[in-house]
Amino acid sequence: MKKGSKLYSILNNKCPRCQEGSFFIYENAYNLKTFTKMHKSCPVCGQNYEPEPGYYYGAMYVSYALNVAILVAVWVATAVLFEDMGSWWFVFWAGLAGITLAPLTFRLARLTWINFFVKYRKSTVEAAAK
Repeated sequence: MKKGSKLYSILNNKCPRCQEGSFFIYENAYNLKTFTKMHKSCPVCGQNYEPEPGYYYGAMYVSYALNVAILVAVWVATAVLFEDMGSWWFVFWAGLAGITLAPLTFRLARLTWINFFVKYRKSTVEAAAK
């Protein structure tokens, strides 16, 4: 995974345009008081992180897809590892995984959503360095 790819920006909590500045203010996704705090714009290149009100409503669709993937993974894991487990155990493990991974899916959904619309620009990085 190299700089310039969308996956680099998403997994490393970086600005989609310059991939230098942090997207979220705090790196720790599991500090429940601060995991939603974002910069208003990139501290390096100035990219606006909320171009319009309600911009991240679309990230709910990405979050939904991530949670479905988690649910399917839990279902496959419980079906393979514990063949005789009842339905309530599946519900328990799926709920636990969903709640435990909620801060990560929130962040990944927002980073994925903004990366759909903002392109990496190498010239932005060079201009910020000057």
